[in-house]
Amino acid sequence: MMRNGTAYGLGAKLKSEIIGERRLWSSFLSERIRSTRFLRGFPVLMETLINGIKTLNRSAELQGQDDGQPMEGWHLVVTLMVSIAFALLLCLVLPHGLTWLMTQAGLSGDVSDVSFQLWDGLFKLLILLAYILAIRRVPEILRVFQYHGAEHKTIHAFETGKPVDVELAAAQSRLHPRCGTTFLLFVVCVSVVSHALFVPLLLHFWTPESSVVRHLGTLFFKLLLIAPIASLSYELIRATARMKDGRCATCLRTPGLLLQKLTTVEPEREHLEVALVALKEALGEDSRWQVKTVPYTRL
Repeated sequence: MMRNGTAYGLGAKLKSEIIGERRLWSSFLSERIRSTRFLRGFPVLMETLINGIKTLNRSAELQGQDDGQPMEGWHLVVTLMVSIAFALLLCLVLPHGLTWLMTQAGLSGDVSDVSFQLWDGLFKLLILLAYILAIRRVPEILRVFQYHGAEHKTIHAFETGKPVDVELAAAQSRLHPRCGTTFLLFVVCVSVVSHALFVPLLLHFWTPESSVVRHLGTLFFKLLLIAPIASLSYELIRATARMKDGRCATCLRTPGLLLQKLTTVEPEREHLEVALVALKEALGEDSRWQVKTVPYTRL
């Protein structure tokens, strides 16, 4: 999947051929929101998630793995809600619960203490790493990670300004500073700092006697912070990607690039061929950029 403005290209590998399709990017954002810094991040994330689900559904449809009916309406809403609920359980509720156990063991302060938020952040990072390592063991996911690497290599090749082909793409790095994996790491880091600052401040002014109420209230407060944290992380990753190469840029980019070593796998030639088809479809027929692909069927 390759996006280009209001459209995106889809490349799919079938048993006997490669399918290419140019599709419109579904957007619910106004141009004002899209261009407003520190406001656009979370809505853009939701928009990307919706389009990603639609693209996966379309790919499954092309592979003949469903009844041919696209996922729309309430089906898409339910899928989106279940995905968000699972993410919240894994990255919000579970680390908070594990940190509470550390408090019971005398290794952390109360929920109003900064140490609680630091333990919480550590568990978030460990859960993220464990989750990625676990799904890498699934052959289908490993193949997805190969396509992920192929996308990065193809984008790097395109950014050279040269005519793009398989050989040029194969010579590029599979790691890219604007990857969503890096975004996730930024979210974890920003959340640690935000929670360490604002949760103790909240509990300084709001002091319920019940421990259960304090924990539930803290979880709800963290839920409210998701949107601003995602928006700030979005701006940080864009700023980091635009930075000129140097020590500062290297320090900010390196952790995300290291994490990408887990979410990308060195692709084979067939993966690069599909990625090139997606890029060519995203650019459109009238593009001045040269993308050399293998023969494929355009829908």
